[in-house]
Amino acid sequence: MENHSRPPAPRLSTSGWRDAERSAGAAPIAIVDIGSNSVRLVAYEGLGRAPRQIFNEKSLCALGHGVALTGLLPDDGMAKALAALRRFRVLCSILGVGQLHVLATAAARDARNGAAFLEAATQAIGHEISLISGQREAELSAHGVVSSFHRPDGVVGDLGGGSLELIDVKGAQLATGVSLPLGGLTLIDASKQSPRAAAKIAREALSDCRVMDRLAGRTFYAVGGTWRAIAKLHMRQRNYPLAVMHGYAIPAQDAADFASVLTRVATETLLGIEAVNAQRRPLLPYGAAVIAEIIRRAKPKEIMISSAGVREGLLYEMLDAHERRVDPLLSAAADANLLFSRAPRHAEDLCDWTDQFMRTSHLDELPEERRLRHAACLLADVNWRAHPDYRAEESVNLVENSSLTGVDHAGRAFLALTMAYRYLGLDDDEVSPQIRALASARMLDRARIVAAAMRLAYVASGAMPDVLPRAPLICSKEKVVLTLGRELAELASDRLYNRVKQLARLIGREAEIAVAPL
Repeated sequence: MENHSRPPAPRLSTSGWRDAERSAGAAPIAIVDIGSNSVRLVAYEGLGRAPRQIFNEKSLCALGHGVALTGLLPDDGMAKALAALRRFRVLCSILGVGQLHVLATAAARDARNGAAFLEAATQAIGHEISLISGQREAELSAHGVVSSFHRPDGVVGDLGGGSLELIDVKGAQLATGVSLPLGGLTLIDASKQSPRAAAKIAREALSDCRVMDRLAGRTFYAVGGTWRAIAKLHMRQRNYPLAVMHGYAIPAQDAADFASVLTRVATETLLGIEAVNAQRRPLLPYGAAVIAEIIRRAKPKEIMISSAGVREGLLYEMLDAHERRVDPLLSAAADANLLFSRAPRHAEDLCDWTDQFMRTSHLDELPEERRLRHAACLLADVNWRAHPDYRAEESVNLVENSSLTGVDHAGRAFLALTMAYRYLGLDDDEVSPQIRALASARMLDRARIVAAAMRLAYVASGAMPDVLPRAPLICSKEKVVLTLGRELAELASDRLYNRVKQLARLIGREAEIAVAPL
């Protein structure tokens, strides 16, 4: 039987860059990715289940431009890439990077002058470069998705400038990946700059791709800058309330319809196009053509955007088996709690305290709802330093715009609503209707219940540890009873009773405060 219990407290020291590690001089880890369209440097605080970026810079070099026609990397693209690598070498030194990993993908794989370029690139970056195969690239992209989604189930597609990697993933299990010559730059060359011809090329390449046979009714995880840019435009069209790309889901038919627009409308006329880098805009119709053909061929239920790919997959592979099993959402929330809360152990108490309340309430709580509640408890006090008038706004912004992984946008909405109700009260008047629209009626109800419990816990404990275990919150058939230990008896007050009553009313019970007997 699967164990859904909350991970024990010691796991909090296994992820991220802790204060103790900082004082011990832990060094950042960096990855340089030499792709067909861009060369990028990303530096992370350290190796952990929820790695946090401390630096991210890219240079759009278009190394793959013309490779499909000439078989050669272009001189101007190589010059830009080598200049970027020399700059990244200096930046790594400035950042004090302890581990550096440099990867090269499709353009360097496919070009006749790829080996000569890699030799020059090695000199420029001052580090060995790993030229990875298409299958290896697919595996790393899939591990990136595994590392940043909770139990993914579908096909991962990583669209670069030179190629498209596809691989089936279910939980942490990967099938064999494939690589197809359907990258944006490759399609521009092969189609002679015709999105319609590109669609035909993609259709032929995907027709015999067996990975597509297993996608019907499942999720397609879209990795790569071009697909993220398309999703950003889709968000702008909808006036979507969140800005975070990771976990943004588009129903398959909606994605196909939007892709059709992108392949036939002049890119510069699109609403929100200013949000897309000018150098990436020419690739949009070709990325749209590919996603449309994937939907036509395989009939997925949705397109899910992933900001995690090859780089995050490489970091995930470096973790041991125990660390890989850690929930990335809870790990990131625990990081924030440990670094920013006034008393981090209080959040641990809050998880246990609400566990007991939910168990005795007999409310039907799914495992996914339980993990979201635990994440909310861990994040409940991270903005205590903010002015009281702005704690709600800052807490909601933290959830809406942070780099949390392992959570979809409905889950983000739940966390944001919990934070809003926790600070603003349980009415909807001051809570964003756009955020409420992202949550189901059930999740709105659960957000109020969890927030009401937090509001009660704050008054009862002052957000300090070791108090809530002495003030259990138990439900009977008719009542919600807060039992204060004898040493806490003087805490009983109208304010505390009103908080118990607020919570009790949400679940149809009466409220009571009791004092433990001698």
